[in-house]
Amino acid sequence: MVAQTRTPRSTWIDAGLAALASGGPDAVRVDLLAKALDVTRGGFYHHFDNRGAFLEALLQEWEHRSTDEVLDRVEAEGGDPRDKVRKAGMLTFSEDLLPIDLAVRDWARRDKSVARRLRRVDNRRMDYLRALIGTFSDDPDDVEARGMLAFSLAIGSHFIAVDHPGSSRKQVLERATRRLLS
Repeated sequence: MVAQTRTPRSTWIDAGLAALASGGPDAVRVDLLAKALDVTRGGFYHHFDNRGAFLEALLQEWEHRSTDEVLDRVEAEGGDPRDKVRKAGMLTFSEDLLPIDLAVRDWARRDKSVARRLRRVDNRRMDYLRALIGTFSDDPDDVEARGMLAFSLAIGSHFIAVDHPGSSRKQVLERATRRLLS
């Protein structure tokens, strides 16, 4: 008799994060994920007690990937503080993490516990920005303003639908980042 293999926890998490990114928390349904993974629901309950526990695991994984992994990688790769700010922003709001981050932000508007987690994550990100910017600006008000502008640029630029005559969006964002970090 061949032993059945279970769908790994990480596969469920990845599928859940993809569903969250594409449709918000309402799209994170055990039956839909099982169907998408072409498995039964039973394996899900081997890893998670219920949907609530699964949603919590998704938030934990998002937090880990978007803070711990990003900051560890930025520090491991090194560079001057300005390069680290750029790299942290690029990684945090990468093609993989940005859709999840935006879904969590939307979810946080309706769920106080998610809002508390988002605040913790954003505070950690902002603390990192303050520390880096503080290495080339000794004015606490300037550090705070630059950090807020950098954070706003990284998040807000995804919500602004505007043309940039004579420049690409990427060029405009690069110039804006250079100004913030000069």
